[in-house]
Amino acid sequence: MNLQKIQFKNKEGLVLSGRLELPADQHPHNYVIFAHCFTCTKNLSAVRNISRSLTASGFGVLRFDFTGLGESEGDFADTNFSGNVEDLVAAANYLEENHAAPTLMVGHSLGGAAVIFAAAELESVRAVVTVGAPSNPKHVQHLLQDNIDEIENSGVATVNLSGRDFRIKKQFLDDLQSHSLPEVAKNLRRALLVMHSPQDLTVEISNAEQIYVAAHHPKSFVSLDGADHLLSRKEDSLYVGNVIAGWASRYVEIPKDSRIQTRHNVVASLSGTKGYTTQMKVGNHYMVADEPESVGGNDYGPNPYEYVSAGLSACTAMTVQMYVRRKGWDLENIEVHTSYSKQHAVDCENCELDSAKIDTFDREIKLEGNLDEKQIARILEIADKCPVHRTLHSETQVITKLI
Repeated sequence: MNLQKIQFKNKEGLVLSGRLELPADQHPHNYVIFAHCFTCTKNLSAVRNISRSLTASGFGVLRFDFTGLGESEGDFADTNFSGNVEDLVAAANYLEENHAAPTLMVGHSLGGAAVIFAAAELESVRAVVTVGAPSNPKHVQHLLQDNIDEIENSGVATVNLSGRDFRIKKQFLDDLQSHSLPEVAKNLRRALLVMHSPQDLTVEISNAEQIYVAAHHPKSFVSLDGADHLLSRKEDSLYVGNVIAGWASRYVEIPKDSRIQTRHNVVASLSGTKGYTTQMKVGNHYMVADEPESVGGNDYGPNPYEYVSAGLSACTAMTVQMYVRRKGWDLENIEVHTSYSKQHAVDCENCELDSAKIDTFDREIKLEGNLDEKQIARILEIADKCPVHRTLHSETQVITKLI
């Protein structure tokens, strides 16, 4: 993953702060704009996880703070829903001027309503996704219910939302009343994916039904059963990102020649941000490596030694099956279980010293089929002859050069 800090100006000339996430060793085949939830920021964990899933599938993702939030300039009290939509259009203009016009927009909660309005103004957008979105912007008024009278009478009130204080002005409420999302969704004529949890206590799932019914085909609905409104569980937000990537591939153009050419088989990319989640291109495939949470990682993928162990397991299984098929033996299935650790050598001296420990791959093999003892013994011999096994036992070298 290539993470870039970017800034652009909105309609009012205020500087908005964002992050542009790009895939590893690949020109993005399409660009996405992500709109966060009401009073949230671009750094919400769910936003980062969804973005990460999309970049792993080759998308470039721009997520930014709306005016008055996070690192962006402006006073939140002076903003409204119309301003959020204008910020999204400004983000699209930034992408078009500096990279490529966005073809996909994703919005979470009130951001979901905003992307529908913004997409209606952007010809480049081919597909829109809402996640836990209200069917009308004015739905957000229920979050302000205890303060609405004060806002109406005094023109402004301080509202506590999710443990933080925000100043809300009457113009914000008035602006919400002026937008009809079902009408805009009806005339959108873009591919639409509506994602919502039946257990969402902030925005009831009936909102998803109203958005879906108002829109024209092609439209899809995916239930996020068990998820909360903020997608606070990592597995929920990663699932959302993976589903969006697969769904969107039917509606945006993905050129076959979008990948950067390299003479190497594997490329790993890790930005300077916190954590160790590493995007990798392995042959023609994309995957993620990480470290466990116990050492500061996010555990979004296998750690490097688990990948080495996986290579040994896969190579062993392939080599054995290749051999027994040629022999015509009855091996229905082979499982190779491998783990890595540092252990003392069997014949070590001074075993009490840590320096006496060596790299050790503990491999266990399970065979299913009609095999006699001689065949099993021979299979175990063949397992030790797999190319990766031999590489691990041979003298190797790593030649490092700067690109």
